[in-house]
Amino acid sequence: MNKVVTFGEIMLRLSPPGFLRFSQTNSFDVVYGGGESNVAVSLANYGIPVDFVTRLPKNDIGECALMEMRKRGVGVDKIVFGGDRLGIYFLETGAVSRGSKVIYDRAHSAMAEIQKGMIDWDFVFDGVSWFHWTGITPAISQGAADACLEAVQTAKKRGITVSTDLNYRAKLWKYGVEPEAIMTELTSYCDIILGNEEDAEKHFGIKPEGLDITTQGEHVKAEAFLSVCKQMMKKFPYAKKVITTLRGSISASHNTWAGVLYDGKKMYKSPEYQITHIVDRVGGGDSFMGGLIYGLLNYPNDDQKALNFAVAASCLKHTIMGDANLVTVEEVEKLMGGDASGRVAR
Repeated sequence: MNKVVTFGEIMLRLSPPGFLRFSQTNSFDVVYGGGESNVAVSLANYGIPVDFVTRLPKNDIGECALMEMRKRGVGVDKIVFGGDRLGIYFLETGAVSRGSKVIYDRAHSAMAEIQKGMIDWDFVFDGVSWFHWTGITPAISQGAADACLEAVQTAKKRGITVSTDLNYRAKLWKYGVEPEAIMTELTSYCDIILGNEEDAEKHFGIKPEGLDITTQGEHVKAEAFLSVCKQMMKKFPYAKKVITTLRGSISASHNTWAGVLYDGKKMYKSPEYQITHIVDRVGGGDSFMGGLIYGLLNYPNDDQKALNFAVAASCLKHTIMGDANLVTVEEVEKLMGGDASGRVAR
């Protein structure tokens, strides 16, 4: 069976209960999550063998993050230990016309202080067929970028499929480097590239031709991103598929959600979902990536079905509190089949 490895930082997420603002709360709800750990949890839920690789502090909080991964069926025996603290992020959940807000507290975390050579990638990749990383990891620190480069180079030498979610984070990239040079080298090793229009522009200066994406609102045209996909494939010749998520933001509580996949010859478009009462949109892109990896592994000759699975899976994630998507293959396939009734299963 195919085995997947994801690599990145898992953090302690602290959120005011419900829709309270930071200034209103006297307590925080605790969740553990991060871009790559969220993908790992999705895959484990779908029955895919998956290891999550990171660096954790050897203390009670690091152990809590480890237990969260174990609880979800994710392999943790390749995780390395060191450093003094787990990264933290604070999330204020928005509603209607007030957007959500994230504050990072992850400087000098165990993962931020990782260095190349700390992880034995040949050991990690033994028996592995797929490796996934995101643009968040190299944005944390130079050491994290160096470790990520070691990983993609080793994976490519071993013939492992490499995927990335470009995941541009404006509040990171604070250590004095330009994202484009680092991300271009890392992405050059990738077979599967996921990103939206902001990711492509901020990392590589690639824009949709003839389209001002800031005016799109709720109506995001899939065809407008064909030029982005073509430009990405030209820049990254190893890439076999370029995928874009299409989010139309009507309000913080109501989004439209779809996706497109380009294989170099044909562009596939998913159905569009109306997500009218968002519970928690954090991790939406991660849930898409988890669904996409599952779909590409299980429907290798049906890109349309793989894309539809990814979009349906991430649509369901918007109904689930927390970072990770806690749904089953059966639930995703039910929505893919057109059953969005939400009826009680008795």
